[in-house]
Amino acid sequence: KAGLSFTLTVEASNIFTVQKGRSESNTRRERVEVQLPAKIPPRTALSIQVLRKEVTLSVPVLLTITQNEAVRTEMGEYRSVSGANISARYSLKPLPAVEAVIGEHRAELLAERYRFNVGLLMGEARSRLRWADGKSIKNEVDLQVLHLLGPKTEADLEKKPKAAKARLAPAEKQKVVVVENGEVGTETRSLLEQLRGEALKFHKPGENYKTEGYVVTPNTMALLKHHLTITGGQVRTRFPPEPNGILHIGHAKAINFNFGYAKANGGVCFLRYDDTNPEKEEEKYFTAIREMVEWLGYQPYAVTHASDYFDQLYTWALELIRRGQAYVCHQKVEEIKGHNPPPSPWRDRPVEESLLLFEDMRKGKFGEGEATLRMKLVMEDGKMDPVAYRVKFTPHHRSGDKWCIYPTYDYTHCLCDSIEHITHSLCTKEFQARRSSYFWLCNALDVYCPVQWEYGRLNLLYTVVSKRKIIRLVETGAVRDWDDPRLFTLTALRRRGFPPEAINNFCARVGVTVAQATMEPHLLEACVREVLNEQAPRAMAVLEPLKVTITNFPAPKALEVLVPNFPADESRGFHKVPFQPTVYIEETDFREEVDKGYKRLAPGQPVGLRHAGYVIAVQNIIKDASGRVIELEVTCTKSDVAEKPKAFIHWVSEPLVCEVRLYERLFLHKNPEDPSEVPGGFLSDLNPDSLRVVRSALVDSSVLSARPFDKFQFERLGYFSVDPDSEEGKMVFNRTVTLKEDPGKA
Repeated sequence: KAGLSFTLTVEASNIFTVQKGRSESNTRRERVEVQLPAKIPPRTALSIQVLRKEVTLSVPVLLTITQNEAVRTEMGEYRSVSGANISARYSLKPLPAVEAVIGEHRAELLAERYRFNVGLLMGEARSRLRWADGKSIKNEVDLQVLHLLGPKTEADLEKKPKAAKARLAPAEKQKVVVVENGEVGTETRSLLEQLRGEALKFHKPGENYKTEGYVVTPNTMALLKHHLTITGGQVRTRFPPEPNGILHIGHAKAINFNFGYAKANGGVCFLRYDDTNPEKEEEKYFTAIREMVEWLGYQPYAVTHASDYFDQLYTWALELIRRGQAYVCHQKVEEIKGHNPPPSPWRDRPVEESLLLFEDMRKGKFGEGEATLRMKLVMEDGKMDPVAYRVKFTPHHRSGDKWCIYPTYDYTHCLCDSIEHITHSLCTKEFQARRSSYFWLCNALDVYCPVQWEYGRLNLLYTVVSKRKIIRLVETGAVRDWDDPRLFTLTALRRRGFPPEAINNFCARVGVTVAQATMEPHLLEACVREVLNEQAPRAMAVLEPLKVTITNFPAPKALEVLVPNFPADESRGFHKVPFQPTVYIEETDFREEVDKGYKRLAPGQPVGLRHAGYVIAVQNIIKDASGRVIELEVTCTKSDVAEKPKAFIHWVSEPLVCEVRLYERLFLHKNPEDPSEVPGGFLSDLNPDSLRVVRSALVDSSVLSARPFDKFQFERLGYFSVDPDSEEGKMVFNRTVTLKEDPGKA
């Protein structure tokens, strides 16, 4: 009966405790009542009182408790307890955790009876009984609610009337003004609500030991006390990218989570480069990573490198060997791959021998792959003795030829967190299998141990983000480079014109979840439209121009038309656009024959010119030899005297000739990496129409002074951004996203 109370009978003989050099021996039998789930994950620490002392039972393997079954245990650092015997017997007592939850909501339950949201009770009970069987908890909740309220009455069976929803003003609903470093900005309220204070149920700085599964050693409290003197109780997080590729949309969530959690709780966040693999690291990646972090609006408290701590890490590796917790191994990489590799025949080699061999590794006496330093532990996923150091004869970009051995992620990450006194080590779910090695290594060296918290990754459909696959796309010419606007790297999104605020808002809407989130690109694009609608000034552009000559132009020379930068808020300024006898409109805004529902220009159907104050009517259609319309001759009438037209169209006059790049999805299928969906591989799924280049688009001259990454809304066409390829005399625009067009306006 998962999660119900059990009575443990502990018969302990010859338990030796050592305190200040004095040993005691006790032999006693005690009955200890403790609440346990029916299945306990490996390496779970169970703390109980035996002989008036706190004893931690560490579960070595997946454990299923059945009636009167004996349980093998291990103590502390694999120290066995002679003669210890534990048996479990089922107790009929109700779950104390469920009882407590029912008691906390007793008043509301009695008031609302069966209309009360029982899911709330289930959620709170599950949070207190993480490994208990959900079905058993539900049965217990239902039973205790029935005991409290009795059977349902007719009143309980009546439908609950729906409460009217209070509508929030848009400003209240979406954004909150914050002031940081003297600058005023806006942030999505939901992000701060998700990250502030108790929202995530994270531990407070210095209270690491209150976290489920955190291993407490005799030195833990002293180390935490020293940690608090250094940090002053401040929240500390870190964003630790590998400098061997460009950040992508998934990293944006990690940046927002790490920097955002620290910011929301008055803390700081480090930017730490995990530069432990010199073969793949390049300076351009270091620069691009920091640039993207700052582009998203975050300033690192400090920029550090794992290589800053190479000397300390090496010293700790020697100490780990001396403590009998690491050894030099000669198994090949192929031999130790997978989850069930054969045990190392060198696991029990003498400490002195491993120390000498590790020194030989450092001096370059072993070739690459001939020797590794491995740690003596088994991880959650069954991986045994992960590698701590390996030989690589590759100069490091910062330390040069000083080292020919480099630490691995499993060894480096937790120790760098410890050195920087990180309070919350936030990482994605795939690192959950490394949590045990994280705690184990810090405790094996008796150094401050932070807490690792895992969250779900953010993935996007219709794309790939793997570094290896993006390199293949570049090599095959499918995309230009890492910043090709069809990709979802952060540099690509910036080049396409996505504002950083939109990416941050998208991450906030996805939320900080434990489950992996796979989102449609249009949800990100919706966030982009919301931001650009407020930020991007309006301009007019024509992608497929049709010449229009106004035969009765009302002035002897060109006129100047004032166009509002933001038509919905004219207080934000105007720009001037020339208006002369020759203008250009979109080819698609004219038809020779009018279909039902068509409202734009046609013979006998005038249209208005946006912002100009004139209505034009077709008088003559000029065609080339093939019968294609190449020019219209029209007359114009002032809007205030003409009959109101059915539609207003955009136009340009004395325009700039520009290149416009129109982007669509790079892949045809949602999951281009899924063999069941794309049997031929992701390169076979490329969309042949993912890029269309319009080389002679016409844009009004108000954009002439724009710089790369400046953004505009080209009226009726979409949002566009100035591409860095722009040069004097030839501007280049990328379409960021289309407008949300109302079909009725077509």
